[in-house]
Amino acid sequence: MSAFDHIELKESNSRVLGILIALLAGAGMIGLFSFLLPVPEVGSGRMFLADILFDRGSLRYPLTIQNLMWLMFAVGISEVILRFNRANSEIKQLKAGLLPDDDASILRSKDLIPIYRRIMRSPRYKNHRLQRIILRAIQQFQIGRSVNQANSLVNSSLELIQHEVDLKYNILRYIVWLIPTLGFIGTVIGIAMALSAANNMPNLEDSAAVQMWFSLMTSKLGLAFNTTFLALIMAAILVFLQHIAQGREESGLNGIGQYVLDNLINRLYEEES
Repeated sequence: MSAFDHIELKESNSRVLGILIALLAGAGMIGLFSFLLPVPEVGSGRMFLADILFDRGSLRYPLTIQNLMWLMFAVGISEVILRFNRANSEIKQLKAGLLPDDDASILRSKDLIPIYRRIMRSPRYKNHRLQRIILRAIQQFQIGRSVNQANSLVNSSLELIQHEVDLKYNILRYIVWLIPTLGFIGTVIGIAMALSAANNMPNLEDSAAVQMWFSLMTSKLGLAFNTTFLALIMAAILVFLQHIAQGREESGLNGIGQYVLDNLINRLYEEES
């Protein structure tokens, strides 16, 4: 199994586990807050926090649009945590002392062999981008004895990994798109239900029936606006966290490139044959 396949398998397993934990945590959070928050009375016409967050007063509860959005939000948070953990793990490798960092070291071909073997002996060398780039650069220099070729390979590897990092956020981007879409679907459903209820207008002389009809109308419209309102807040939070996580991961990648350039490429010595 190649290093890339090893990383992909490890991240896939972590993602599946994270999604399962997120769904369980989301369901537990929904149940807990639905129990703690005041339960609205059906037909009361009053707006409670449980209505906005979970549509608690609906006869369809717990199978509501809001609850589905909360589950997707929890999955999105698990993706953000996964990316943060990966970024922190990569940044931590910069302090592992894989390459000499003093000002006087010069690396000849024979000096690279201990570095290569030390990285290969590490049980988790396939898990990290820094090790992959160092190994590629050493292999290229040992074959071609050219600093320029090793430097070109490092640059190409950084570009490929940059594209790889960007692809890792596709699931999170989809969730950020899905949550507002669910909110708009809830809006459409709420307006449709309100129009359906409006069709059954009672006798205007019956004040109690009119009040019940009006309360029903407002509750249906409340579903329409609450889902969109909640979805936009969730999406805004996820987009903010996504930018922070991606910025940290890309910053770590830039640090890897700078580290390899300063402590490996710029120290290589081309020996005359």
